[in-house]
Amino acid sequence: MSVIRKSSLDILSVGKWILRRDCRLLSAVPEKVEVAEKAQEEIEKLSGRKRRFNNPVLEYRHVYPEFLPDPNPKWRNSLREKMERADMLKRRSQIDIPEFYVGSILAVTISDPHAQGKTNRFVGICIERKGCGLRAEFILRNVVDHQGVEVKYELYDPTIQSIQVLRLEKRLDDKLYYLRDALPEYCTFPQDMDPEMLPEGTPVPLNPVQVKLKPKPWLERWERQDLKGVSNIEEHLKEKDRVRRELRKTPWEKYDLMKQYRKTIPAEDQTEIWSEVYNQLQQMRVSRKKLSRKRLFTTPKPQLG
Repeated sequence: MSVIRKSSLDILSVGKWILRRDCRLLSAVPEKVEVAEKAQEEIEKLSGRKRRFNNPVLEYRHVYPEFLPDPNPKWRNSLREKMERADMLKRRSQIDIPEFYVGSILAVTISDPHAQGKTNRFVGICIERKGCGLRAEFILRNVVDHQGVEVKYELYDPTIQSIQVLRLEKRLDDKLYYLRDALPEYCTFPQDMDPEMLPEGTPVPLNPVQVKLKPKPWLERWERQDLKGVSNIEEHLKEKDRVRRELRKTPWEKYDLMKQYRKTIPAEDQTEIWSEVYNQLQQMRVSRKKLSRKRLFTTPKPQLG
């Protein structure tokens, strides 16, 4: 019995050591990482331990999540990933792809041979951002003439001429599909919306707004999803809906470490990727900041009388 107790204690201690050391960095999903980091900071405050030094280059996974490969080992190919990163850097040298998140309001201009001016501009809120490599994509939603319109863009599509961030912010959820069943006022933006500038160095604001859904029928069973950005789900539920929701809950999944590990990229792979692209991305950022400052501080030419 003593041998069994010692072995079980050893396994628990090793598991705690692995969790403390590695699991905070093993993620490719920025929103999930932020929640884990906040929880870790609270634990450290209570325990009085100091946090270990984290590589600042790894923070690029929040700004450039498409540079991280697919965590599924079936789709991993080091040569293809390296060639895709080179193509992505080349495309970024030709067009400014700014920092944005799910919940940010963007204006995308693409070349359209059938449009009047050969270009088409669409303004909307980003309700999803997914994909890795050259397959990265995002969806914008807006209500135009009382009709919901969604446009899916590939991030590295050569027909995209410009991507402008009109309002940089985050939301409470990773995906905003529930805006399809929400009141239209939550995703209605004018096409001539002016950009809102944030002071340099300020953190990205989190918009804590909670939307109100329209009465059923809904496109999905939102009551079975852990949504923080919806306020009135309980108002539209019947007793049988609440019973079915309780039956389909899976509270044990948050303790499934292997499932979380399969959805993540090891920190060693992340460090190797960011060391490959860090210098070029940093040079592009600095050069674009200089260009924006020159545009802001251009002196007007004197008018001759």
